[in-house]
Amino acid sequence: MFHPTVFDNIKIAFENQIYDYDNLDGILVVTDRSDLLNMALMSREFSLSFQLTAGRKVTAEILLTSSTKDLSDEILEVPNTDPGCNLSLRFYMEVEDIPSECQAIDSILKAIWGPDFQPVQSLSFIYGQESETYNNCIELQFKRQLTEEQMEDIPNLLSHLLQSAEELESFTV
Repeated sequence: MFHPTVFDNIKIAFENQIYDYDNLDGILVVTDRSDLLNMALMSREFSLSFQLTAGRKVTAEILLTSSTKDLSDEILEVPNTDPGCNLSLRFYMEVEDIPSECQAIDSILKAIWGPDFQPVQSLSFIYGQESETYNNCIELQFKRQLTEEQMEDIPNLLSHLLQSAEELESFTV
C-alpha cells in the first residue's frame, strides 16, 4: 500500500487550508498551482499562488520542495535522519520608487516575520518597454526543514502569510 511522504502530507495540509480560504471563506482566489516531479534529479516541487479578493496587486506563493536525499532518507528509513521539505514564501508586486518602497517592504515583512527572516527582493523590467514600474519578487526562505512535527504550525504560518499579503496590498501604489 502507498504510504504518503512527509512532502505529500505537508503539501496536502497547505492545499486544504488555502482552498478552504478560497472556496469556503472567499478571502482569496487561487491563481496558479503546480506539482512537479523532476525526473532528472528525482526531486519534488509544489507551488500554490493566490491573490486576496480585497485587492489584486500582490500575488503570494507558497513553494514547497523536497530533494532526492530527503525522499530517499524517508522511504529507506535511514537511521538518525529527520526527513522533511523546504519552504519558501514569495510575493510578487510592482514598485516605482525602488529605494523607499523596497525599504518599506523589508520593514513590513520583518515586523510580521521577525528578524530571523531576511526578505530577498529581486527587481526586474522588460528591456525596451517604457515603464515607470519594476516587478518585485520578494522571497522569504525558511532556514530549517519542515517536518510533520510542524504541521500544527501551518494555520499560524498561513495567518502570517495572509497578513503579509494584506499589508503589502495596502502599501502598493
